[in-house]
Amino acid sequence: MQYHTLDFECRDHVGWLTLNRPDRLNALSVEMIQELRQFFGGLDQHLDSRVVVVRGAGRAFCAGMDVKDLAEIMGKGAEDGKGPPGLATNGHILQRSVSEIVIQMRRCPQPLIGAVRGSAAGGGFSLAMACDIRLAGQSARFGANNIRIGYSGGDMGSSYFLPRLIGLSRAAEYLYTGRVMDAAAAERIGFVSRVVPDEELDQAAEELAREMVSATPFALRMTKEILNMNIDSPSLLAATEIEGRGNLLCGFTEDAQEATRAVFFEKRAPRYRDA
Repeated sequence: MQYHTLDFECRDHVGWLTLNRPDRLNALSVEMIQELRQFFGGLDQHLDSRVVVVRGAGRAFCAGMDVKDLAEIMGKGAEDGKGPPGLATNGHILQRSVSEIVIQMRRCPQPLIGAVRGSAAGGGFSLAMACDIRLAGQSARFGANNIRIGYSGGDMGSSYFLPRLIGLSRAAEYLYTGRVMDAAAAERIGFVSRVVPDEELDQAAEELAREMVSATPFALRMTKEILNMNIDSPSLLAATEIEGRGNLLCGFTEDAQEATRAVFFEKRAPRYRDA
């Protein structure tokens, strides 16, 4: 599929998704929102990409909602003669659309690596949180700035993701104040896995993705699914039951048998068929 606001390429089973509106700091336009929904919603049909790296073109990851598009949506509420109800309807449709992006990011089979340079603000902050792993360049800055412009700090899953990533007290501090988290703080409190110089960020993401691609494709997808389910699991018993079923399914694949032969008996790299 051809995109206007995104670039995507797959190299040796690693997909590279680039938010490509650098002149607007990759802010979320209505068009980009629709394209992100289509992209993440369709990844289950593109399993040749076993891992996907998400990054931004230029000097920012994503600066949040594009205020020009937001102003246009607000204008439509006034122009259609309905006043506030028209605005509320347009806003609700937009809110549902952007929220579906992070849901699809969690539901897509591929692990997602967020490679963040520069600003990841508002919706960009949530896109980074919806990735499975976050790597940061030294210029990375994270923040839910909605509270400073009259909106709730909870947006696009931020009130779900952030407490699970850094704890409730720290999450409340950032969401209540709109305070910005720099790369060093993000690494210190475990929000990102690692900070590297900006110019080394793509290489760091590539190396991590290659490590992940060395796993059998089905087992990698199943591991993401198990993590997603067990982050909200009510008990250890439920978690181990889900893990047991996942490993049983993995054991029936040809790739698991190939991996066992290659690693334990033939001392060679496995050759996977995703079967």
